[in-house]
Amino acid sequence: MTPDTDTVVFIPAWNEEANLPAVLAELHSTLPDADVLVIDDGSTDGTADVARAAGATVVSFGENRGLRAGIAAGYREAAECGYVFCGGVDADGQHPAAELARLLDLVRSDTCDVAVGSGFAEGEGYDADRYVPSPSRRFGIGLLQKAMHIRLGRPFHDPTSGMAAVNAKAMLVMAEPYVSGAPEVEALLRLKSEGLRVEEVAVHMRERASGESKLQGKKALKLVVTVIGTLLFFRWLRRRGS
Repeated sequence: MTPDTDTVVFIPAWNEEANLPAVLAELHSTLPDADVLVIDDGSTDGTADVARAAGATVVSFGENRGLRAGIAAGYREAAECGYVFCGGVDADGQHPAAELARLLDLVRSDTCDVAVGSGFAEGEGYDADRYVPSPSRRFGIGLLQKAMHIRLGRPFHDPTSGMAAVNAKAMLVMAEPYVSGAPEVEALLRLKSEGLRVEEVAVHMRERASGESKLQGKKALKLVVTVIGTLLFFRWLRRRGS
């Protein structure tokens, strides 16, 4: 990629042919000056084709490598191509492009190095109880929030959010390969270790266009265990992966 602008937005996508057109159209309309990159994680449907048809640059894996590889690849491409700012959103349509634009504005103004969108934080006119999760999801979210508070030394309401905006310094940190099953959480720990400024920003998030939440039933338990394991063994995992 040869950038014509200082900003790129990347989208990790695995078999998202149905959802991507609307996500890409919204990004192009709301952030017309940003380049768009789709990390095609070994999709077996038309994900790559619909992304290219919508004007996005596509990096395709030969096989499904998982979210942690997709996230690292997005930030790595952004850093290697020389972008100054980078945004990331999910491919399922739950992240409004207008909210990502707010996060990018915070980073551009040097308010922070990283702005993370949170559906559970409050402020800027957003109430903390604007969403009513199921009992199992509420339990999982509560455990994650307590664990993050202990590990980061500060409240963090939505540690697995896939919506973020970062500057060039943070790109380099977040582009390193991830060694845990909770890449968003691992990224927060790396950023803290590097002394970079992270702001959690209250945003509106939509219902997923398709698929299930990561915090439902057995998925909730698995994610909670994965995140807590990442928090406890982050340094060991990082040494093993280096």
